[in-house]
Amino acid sequence: MSKWYQELYKDFPDYNQEPYVNNTSGEVDFVEVIISHDHSSLILDIGCGTGRHSLELARRGYEVVGIDLSSSMLAQGRQVADAEELAVEFKQSDARTLSFRDDFEAAIMLCEGGFSLMEEDRMDQLILENVFQALKPAGKLVMTSPNAAFMLAKDPDDSFDLVSSRETFTLDKVLPDGNAIKLDCTQRYYTCPELRELLRLVGFRSIEFFACSDSGYHQNQKPTIKHFEFGAIAHK
Repeated sequence: MSKWYQELYKDFPDYNQEPYVNNTSGEVDFVEVIISHDHSSLILDIGCGTGRHSLELARRGYEVVGIDLSSSMLAQGRQVADAEELAVEFKQSDARTLSFRDDFEAAIMLCEGGFSLMEEDRMDQLILENVFQALKPAGKLVMTSPNAAFMLAKDPDDSFDLVSSRETFTLDKVLPDGNAIKLDCTQRYYTCPELRELLRLVGFRSIEFFACSDSGYHQNQKPTIKHFEFGAIAHK
């Protein structure tokens, strides 16, 4: 049986109506600053979904490869890219088994693009190892992660396991035929020191963190317990 994250994003035509997609332009503004507006950069978008970041980067003149597990999400991205004649290559691929080697100047993994949704911590590490290998020397990764400090500051409940730093929850998904299924989901939350050590373990040499809020990404602002998500910039 498919994992919950595969089932959730299969036949998901309303993805672009989700509230967390509203800051695409601002998020790409942020990425452009990190890569110094270098339009010669080839960018890897991991867990790209419908390609909202890939497409916006391509509109601004960047060449992008977007990968995702969901063929239906990628089909939506391809349709837009073809209609607008954008330089995006969408590939159905698993970030845990990537074969890229020193191909990209930059990689993005935003809004839990695969990372933290995996069922085992080792799988998150595999994703980061593959991203590191995909980057050229001095390449940069811009990523986000759910913030464990946010969960710890909330009133405790049984959905968040302090031992594993995992939240468990259920989602109801309506299928194309009108029937609904219940998905048993889990998500890993990280602290900044924990993610720093994981990034260092796979080889990244310089890591800085930034706050993620409803209004966007803030490079010079540290994450706090009020931020559900935080970001990291890691240099190869």
